[in-house]
Amino acid sequence: MEFIIDIFVVLVAILLITIVMLQGSKDDINDAFNGSKSDLFKNQKTRGIELFMQRTTAGLAVLFVTLVIVAVIIHSR
Repeated sequence: MEFIIDIFVVLVAILLITIVMLQGSKDDINDAFNGSKSDLFKNQKTRGIELFMQRTTAGLAVLFVTLVIVAVIIHSR
């Protein structure tokens, strides 16, 4: 049982890292240096694939934390 939980923790961690790296940044690197930030698209809602990626990231993060807590409880017995 301990071995299976450890495998799931590693798989979810790899999926979480992958999905975070696939997401695009909303900030432009030039804005960091010149201080000009466009407020035109500031309140734009995410839709489509970006919304799916955000929800998947949140779900995987909750699953990861839950699995780690379960793994710690199982290993501490």
